[in-house]
Amino acid sequence: MEAFINRWLHRGLGIFYLFAGANHFFNPDFYLPLIPDYLPAPILLNLLVGIVELALGILVFIPQHTKLATHGIILLLLVLAPSHIYFIQIGSCVKDGLCIPVWFAWVRLILVQPLFIAWSLKVGRMKT
Repeated sequence: MEAFINRWLHRGLGIFYLFAGANHFFNPDFYLPLIPDYLPAPILLNLLVGIVELALGILVFIPQHTKLATHGIILLLLVLAPSHIYFIQIGSCVKDGLCIPVWFAWVRLILVQPLFIAWSLKVGRMKT
């Protein structure tokens, strides 16, 4: 049973980041308002994050690169934390875009992000 769960955690992580990365290209208008105003070139940053997420999603599936990919995912999650804080600062709502209760934005930052980090750590420690 543990091998089954580990296999799905591993596959799920790769698939999640493949879809997340692709979404930056298919739905950039979702991400652009979430990029803090103080960062330059939001369109380029969005594309770069999409490329990085796609690359990490692919690397998760390559056994000799899984650990590197999971470390990259953790680093990316930490680098993107300011965008989550920015979203909270602007009231967790963007015009004609994502609007969620502020408490939920805090849950996403304080609970969900660490769960993604734990998921990545778990997959990175698995024998592939």
